[in-house]
Amino acid sequence: MSGELVPAEEVFEGELVDERAALVRRIEATWRYSRVVPPVLKSREALKLAAKDALAWVLRAPLRCASAVGRGLVVAARGWRNWVRVRDYRDAAEQSEKLADKFVEIRALTLFRWKVTGTVLLAGSAVITVAWVLYGDLVLWSVGGVGAAVLAIVGRAKDGSPGRKAVLAGPRTLTWTMDPQVLVDAFRDAKLIGKDESLRLVERASRQGAGWAITVDLPATRKAADVVKHREDLASALAVDEIQLSVERVRGNGGHAGRVAMWVADEDPYASPPIRTPLLTVERWDAWRPVPFGTDARGRRIDLPLVWTSVLIGAIPRQGKTMAERLAAAGLILDPHARLYVADFKNGKDWQAAEQVAHRFMAGDDSEHVLAFLDWLVELVADVQRRYRRMQDLDDVACPESKVTPAMSRDPSLDMPITALIVDEVHIALEDRTPVVVQGKKLTAGEQIGELLTWLAKKAPAAGLVLVLATQRPDSNTIPSKLRAVLGSRFALRVMDWRDSNIVLGEQMNTRGYDSSRLLPSHKGVGILRPDGETQAGADVLALTVRTFYMPNEDWRAICERGRALREAEGTLTGQAAGQDTPLLHHAEVVREIDGPSRDEIELPEPLAAVVDYLGDGLDEREFVPTAELVEALNVEPTTFGKDMGDLGCRPTRQYVQEGEGTRRVRGYLTADIRAAIVEIGASSLRAVDQL
Repeated sequence: MSGELVPAEEVFEGELVDERAALVRRIEATWRYSRVVPPVLKSREALKLAAKDALAWVLRAPLRCASAVGRGLVVAARGWRNWVRVRDYRDAAEQSEKLADKFVEIRALTLFRWKVTGTVLLAGSAVITVAWVLYGDLVLWSVGGVGAAVLAIVGRAKDGSPGRKAVLAGPRTLTWTMDPQVLVDAFRDAKLIGKDESLRLVERASRQGAGWAITVDLPATRKAADVVKHREDLASALAVDEIQLSVERVRGNGGHAGRVAMWVADEDPYASPPIRTPLLTVERWDAWRPVPFGTDARGRRIDLPLVWTSVLIGAIPRQGKTMAERLAAAGLILDPHARLYVADFKNGKDWQAAEQVAHRFMAGDDSEHVLAFLDWLVELVADVQRRYRRMQDLDDVACPESKVTPAMSRDPSLDMPITALIVDEVHIALEDRTPVVVQGKKLTAGEQIGELLTWLAKKAPAAGLVLVLATQRPDSNTIPSKLRAVLGSRFALRVMDWRDSNIVLGEQMNTRGYDSSRLLPSHKGVGILRPDGETQAGADVLALTVRTFYMPNEDWRAICERGRALREAEGTLTGQAAGQDTPLLHHAEVVREIDGPSRDEIELPEPLAAVVDYLGDGLDEREFVPTAELVEALNVEPTTFGKDMGDLGCRPTRQYVQEGEGTRRVRGYLTADIRAAIVEIGASSLRAVDQL
């Protein structure tokens, strides 16, 4: 080498790519979505189903052939009889009231056709006899085979063929599995499609579990949501109880707005004995995994996601509400890294076993218990604020977002375990009238608890706090609307009417076909689940009927004992369960944790400061203030005012306001949004001070 520079080819950077795997995936996708390839060959399941159908057809062929030949004989005999009797001519004469005048002609034609019949029989018999003499038994077999084939074709089971429509129709149950026309008629009877419209079969009726499943496409412009909404009408048309009929819209790549998946149970799917929770057979559980909650009508296990969400359970007494709440808590109990706050305002023995694993436990319904619960909420608020401040100091690898991760929740140095606040009969705390003073303003303990629970439901899930609330008073006066609006998962067992069902599940859910007041009293533990996350029924399912697992007190006690043993082994037993007397924050300190400084201490930017000055006490007394009123009072330019308010987190909305004897819909701001903006600005100022 002389040390001179030698030109070289350009060097490229890259990575190894498995071209074969990509090619295989491309070929599979092309094959699956090709219009040329028959649907039977697009998947193994379809091919197996086709093979089963072919085998069943071969095995049933002899019997079906014999049945067709028999029906053919009947059809042929009826046809010959009508022909000989000149039935068409006779009927025409009767309708024209000229039967007496045509009687001679009809009789003559009848005698002629009898002669033709005799002549054909004699000639045919003679020909067959001569052929048999000449060619032997082969003639008889040939004639018999051809005759049987002709009769089988004539007597084949075909829609619209004569002689196959009963005068009185039999039961409609399951006939749609054999005759799709029955299903079409049922949709028409339920007024889900028009008289001239039909269905397109996507997947034919097949056995799935203890019932039959079928998938169909509705006519253009018809929506699957309407079928779900009118499930009871369709059940009546199919002659089954609505509890046996499951109707879902097919979503995702394989579905669209008009594709419906139906499943019809052979019998009441909830009449069998309940199934015990599978958590009895596991040694431990991970709180980040959805908890086994129950089964749907098809027998599929339904798991309930808990992390990053909250749960509201509502029902009238003795419908399985506490059982459902304990099922949600059981998975957290079996995770030794989870921390539990359990408040039992029923003051029974249902939650007594949880005292041995709970960081804080309380049972009672007196005012002192409500005030203690209020102190719990203050402690949790302070913990959530501390967690968010701690996340700001972590790098993007340890904390990619402002959310707790599994690794963070199990790191003792961070002290951010998954924490569950489990409250039974939460309405007792929300209805408590014990006076408390917050920021110089007198409130009831119930009102303040509602405010704190709402704040926790909004901000705490991302910090690792799970709220599980249960109540037997699911009415608008008990559960504040702003609290219900931020609770992600809902489970409604049987309630009194559709209003209570909507309070638990969400507004207008009854118009979408989900009404827990229609559940039968005998179906204990059966409710409608509206999950906040993916379940075994699919990520896009709005709601589904679930029967919760069965967990009697002895099983619940065994799970709690196992949870304590796991915590003792891991060294994570804390709080009251460990005999520790951890001091609580007093409920008066909650203002500092949530709202930050008082409004007078916060330096608000314009135009928010001017709005607050103008409203004064009306900020707490009024619910809505029109934009026109603020623009006129503050003498500001409307467009600039709206933009500045939006930048501060106050988005305008439209509401009806009283104007004379009528009402008018105007644009304006909710005072709750204005107060929330003040709280956020105060909290931001607190965080800035804490960082200093």
